[in-house]
Parts: sequence; structure tokens; C-alpha cells
Amino acid sequence: MPLYFGMLTGGLAQKPTTGNAAFDTELSQLLSFSVPLMSVSELEKKLEKVNLFDVREEVEYNISHIPGAIHVGFEKFDPAVFKEIKKDESVVLYCSVGYRSEKIGERLKKMGFTNVFNLYGSIFEWANKGLSLENSNGKSTLEIHTYNKEWSKWVDNPAIEKIWQE
Repeated sequence: MPLYFGMLTGGLAQKPTTGNAAFDTELSQLLSFSVPLMSVSELEKKLEKVNLFDVREEVEYNISHIPGAIHVGFEKFDPAVFKEIKKDESVVLYCSVGYRSEKIGERLKKMGFTNVFNLYGSIFEWANKGLSLENSNGKSTLEIHTYNKEWSKWVDNPAIEKIWQE
């Protein structure tokens, strides 16, 4: 089982889980675990103390994102966004499920960042836990861009309205 660095414990711990065994299996097959993981519960506790970045595309971010997250995108990723961040500051990245954020995390590590974390289960798991989301106007929302119909099955919180483009 892969290990992750626990920010709260300051050491290695078991990989987080989502509470959905099928989702955990999907994530285990999708991720290479090349970037340390952070659980949703850890991020919730540390939200004000980390630099949080959303690496999804702008249309996804505009529908909803984790409050306080800065959009950096994936296809049009610009490393200049990180020029004001010290290389040893905590950086947490997320996307829909963690694949794209892991890829951007790998790039940041190559740029010399030493405290980069990939949010395990990403915004889907955040929404599944019923944590707050906001839209591009800063208003609370229950909508989430689920990338496509296939990926929307991983958002299992019935209060969340799933949106995607065909």
C-alpha cells in the first residue's frame, strides 16, 4: 500500500481512503503516487495554512471550486503563477479525481518545490464529504463539473448537482 506524508502528523502514514472502495480502486489504478497525498479531512483542517490550486480547466473551476483555491489550469498551465510562492511552502493541488493534479505536482517538484501535495480524491471527494464549494462569483453552490458522464459516477453525494459537457 502506498504511503503518504501526513501534514498533521509530520510523518508517513497509510494512504487515505474515500470510503468508497470502488473509487479507491479506481484511484489506485489511475495515480502513480509520485506526489505525496493529502486527505480531504487534512486539507479541511489546514485550509487557511496552505496554498491551494485548482488545476482543472476554467469551465470546471467556474462552475465550482474549493473556496480559496487559485485556478492554474492543466492544458494552459503557467508556472509563473507560482513565482511568489516559496519553494518550501505547502502547496496542495486538486482536479476532479487527482490525475491532472498529480501531473502538475510532478512539474512543481521538478521546479524545486518541496512541500507539494495531491488532494486524494480531489474535488469529487471534497464534494462527497459535503464540504463547501463556491462558483466563479464567490457564491456557495452545490453544482460540480464532473468532467463527463462516466466520471460523474464518482460523485455520490445526492445533494450535488453534476454538470458536464457532452
